[in-house]
Amino acid sequence: MAKRNVYVVGVGMTKFEKPASRENFDYPEMVKEAVGKAMKDARISYDAIRQAVIGYCYGDTTAGQRALYGVGLTGIPIYNVNNACSTGSTALMIAKQLVEGGVADCVLAVGFERMARDALTATAYKDRAHPMERHLEVMSETYGFGSGPVTAQLFGNAGREHMQKYGTKPEHFAKIAQKNHRHSVKNPLSQFQDDYTLEQIMKSKPVHEPLTLLQCCPRSDGSAAAIVCSENFVKKHGLEAQAIEILALEMATDFRSTFEEKSNIKLVGYDMSKAAAARCYEKTGLRPTDVDVIELHDCFATNELITYEALGLCKEGEGSKLVERGDNTYGGKYVVNPSGGLISKGHPLGATGIAQCTELCLQLRGLCGERQVPGAKIALQHNIGLGGAVVVALYRHGFPHLLTSGNAGMSRSGGGEGFKCAPAFDAIAETLKINGAKLVPKIRGVFAFDVSGGPNNQKGFWIVDVKNGKGSVRFGEGKGDVTFVASDAVLAAIFSKEMDAQKAFLQGKLKIKGNIGLAMKLKEIQPPSVPKSKL
Repeated sequence: MAKRNVYVVGVGMTKFEKPASRENFDYPEMVKEAVGKAMKDARISYDAIRQAVIGYCYGDTTAGQRALYGVGLTGIPIYNVNNACSTGSTALMIAKQLVEGGVADCVLAVGFERMARDALTATAYKDRAHPMERHLEVMSETYGFGSGPVTAQLFGNAGREHMQKYGTKPEHFAKIAQKNHRHSVKNPLSQFQDDYTLEQIMKSKPVHEPLTLLQCCPRSDGSAAAIVCSENFVKKHGLEAQAIEILALEMATDFRSTFEEKSNIKLVGYDMSKAAAARCYEKTGLRPTDVDVIELHDCFATNELITYEALGLCKEGEGSKLVERGDNTYGGKYVVNPSGGLISKGHPLGATGIAQCTELCLQLRGLCGERQVPGAKIALQHNIGLGGAVVVALYRHGFPHLLTSGNAGMSRSGGGEGFKCAPAFDAIAETLKINGAKLVPKIRGVFAFDVSGGPNNQKGFWIVDVKNGKGSVRFGEGKGDVTFVASDAVLAAIFSKEMDAQKAFLQGKLKIKGNIGLAMKLKEIQPPSVPKSKL
């Protein structure tokens, strides 16, 4: 059976928090917040969702149902997933497969975690085999057991092996942590938003050689959600401008090499990551050099460097050179973890994978503000859980012809920052949110606005679609049934009724191309907050 294209059309997440630091933030509340944001982003109600996949590591059975019952009670299938730190991306993968296989047109993927103080060391069951016992046997045989947290020992030892094998220095790992902390300063949803010097990072509390405290991810509470759907659903609801296509999403688990080769680098998932990435590249025909922005599982700074090599961003053993060149941050070949990554954004285990998806979708839509990666077209996600599972995904905008040159900020009601007429389009978008279902059958037209003389003499282009779905407004190239051509100042004056539209037309300040009759209907969608013009 032919597989269907799959898109992410709505994303949302809470701010990641220190456990128990925020009042009234139990898992039902955090999930309600994240899902509410995702539904608002996608402009759909909970009734449109046909199935849901919920991921978490610490919680009782059917906690996913309890979490979503606060959002809606529609009787849909709800699946609960636990796959270590790759839980969120596993939930996303199942959602993708449900849509891809034609089981459902719209599926919700959610991840959440409410972590306890001893969450990383507690063992729920002491009367049966531990899932990590084979991994710990290899670590014991190679580096022995230390006094730090077991996960820090595993990833720290992988870093030590890299240093011994390739000459990597502790400074290289510290620079990665410094970069991620610096990135997080511009992410309001990050748990930490502090910038540190390299010296501060290297002299922070030792955890396990070569890792210090500021090179390790914290315990976190939080949730993230993504709405995944088919192409038919995208077009039916007029969501093309924000639809991010999942080009490939692959999972790999441990190989014999994980245990037989006695390599701590392989013990923490190198071969899994390499295999999952290779399948993504093969499936899409893309190469590592095609990627622009990456959200990578930096639970510890050592793992980020090792994963550069596993993903093919550089040759094996040359992760340190990539760091030295600055090819992991703005101005370099790739921007890795613009969100701040797990090290600074935080790591609520079940939510992490979908939070990565959220960041990448917003990057590809050009909506990340100060941390926006210029011209981002291809995004890569890497999420790992020891025990073990790795998920790697590749994304791109599903309808790239709607993007402006340079990916300059596109959304249904955003973009065009600095244009005087932009608030009018935001207000129109709000009107369509409320009354779009009634207005679309009445108007059935697409209005285009070709605007000159914006900030720094930029040009802008808006599409007001009152023809498809419930209507939408987007900033970006497109085709309208009627096109208005004017300067920013003139259009703003017309919308605010400071200038008469008919007079502007007769004076040549406003030009109209296409369906003049449709142009007259524009006044029907102007909201009360923007005085009606005579268009």
